[in-house]
Amino acid sequence: MKKIAVASDNGKVTEHFGHCESFIVFHAEDKKIVKVETIASPGHRPGFLPLFLAEQGIDVIISGGMGGGAVDLFNEKNIEVIIGARGTAQEAAEGYLDGSLLSTGSVCSEHQHHDDCGAYGE
Repeated sequence: MKKIAVASDNGKVTEHFGHCESFIVFHAEDKKIVKVETIASPGHRPGFLPLFLAEQGIDVIISGGMGGGAVDLFNEKNIEVIIGARGTAQEAAEGYLDGSLLSTGSVCSEHQHHDDCGAYGE
C-alpha cells in the first residue's frame, strides 16, 4: 500500500505546502485509490511538517510549491516530492498513480512570500 498526501485547501492542491489547511491522504493499491482520509495541518513550523508526515507513514507528498528545506527533509525521510501540481487533490493523486503528474521542480525560495511561488512551466 502506498500513502499519497496532497497539501490541500478546500479540496484543491495548495500553492504553498507549509500554509495548507489539510493533507488529503490517498491510500493506493495496484495504482487504485482504496481509501481517502483528511489530516488537518498541525501548523507551519520550520522542519516540522516533513517529520509529521513521515510519522503518518506517507510515501509521496504532492503540492503546488514547497521550500527547498522541506524538499531536503522529505528526501532524507525517503518521501517522494512532487511539486508544481494544480487542480483538485483527487486529480493530483490519480495523475500521480497513472504517471501523468510529474514534478516541475518549482522550489519556493522565500516561503514568507507565498504569492511569489508561481514558477510553473519552466
